Amino acid sequence: MLHLSVVSPAAATEAVLDALRGRQGVSSLAVLRGAALEPLGDVVEADVAREIATEVMDALRATGVHVEGTVRLVPVPTWMSQPGLDAEQLTPGSSSDAVVWAEVVQRAYDESELTWTYASFMTLATLLASIAIVVDSQVLVIGAMVLGPEFGAVAALGVALVRRRRVLLHRGLRTLVLGFAVAIVIALLAALVARGAGWVTLADVTGDRPGTAFIYSPDRWSFVVGVVAAAAGVLSLTSARVGGLSGVFISVTTVPAAGNVALAAAFGVWPEVRGSGLQLVVNLSAMAVAGWATLAFQQGVWHRVSARLPTGRRRRGGGEP
Repeated sequence: MLHLSVVSPAAATEAVLDALRGRQGVSSLAVLRGAALEPLGDVVEADVAREIATEVMDALRATGVHVEGTVRLVPVPTWMSQPGLDAEQLTPGSSSDAVVWAEVVQRAYDESELTWTYASFMTLATLLASIAIVVDSQVLVIGAMVLGPEFGAVAALGVALVRRRRVLLHRGLRTLVLGFAVAIVIALLAALVARGAGWVTLADVTGDRPGTAFIYSPDRWSFVVGVVAAAAGVLSLTSARVGGLSGVFISVTTVPAAGNVALAAAFGVWPEVRGSGLQLVVNLSAMAVAGWATLAFQQGVWHRVSARLPTGRRRRGGGEP
């Protein structure tokens, strides 16, 4: 169940109510006349089944209420309402599988922004990956994978392609490229300092590393793992179930590859630089393609589910919004 709150200019309130009144999946519709001060107008509230949230948001966007007012849609963790339960049960689909595209797009914008915090996490993760390679520790590699924030930007690429958001596409690409570039450069400088101090030697980089050799040795499974992990990650982001994200973070060799690029470059081990760079490109490409394909599939499926709503019960007042 989701709770909808609309701060509406007085002139737009009737259009908002018309978009909500009688729509299957909407319950507990209420209007507080004159409750809004900025803009001067009303507050409209309702409970919305997650399955039709995208349809409701599209209908409200068509009214133009968001230009001067505000539309908020938030999850309701605990609720008791027989009308709400009836509305959910009568709506086709499952709430845990439903995709609220407005929420997905907003999250994509938030997690693909290149900020100081994003760059810091990326840099720290890459430094940790470099240390993991020196000591040949799979535990530290996993820690670096979990710490890396790059999946949000990768998922944003798929969202941008499916929802046709050019600005989001440029934003995601910029964040990925600059984020990895900054992290690799800082890790490279740190590796040069460690080399000069004698903390790390050439043998540490070129010696036998059974626990971390996979980082610079991409193969066909690198692409397969990237595809599977990205598909699972996107499903976790778009559904009401987010438990799969931790598995994604420890499955894809992106940050460890970046760490090895920096470390190997500091010692001039160019075969490892090329291998790690290829590993990074293969994994990012697989994740981007799989994320786009998964989102496109979900959009197609939910378009069909939405089409199953009886037109006569979508709005008792008449035709489509």
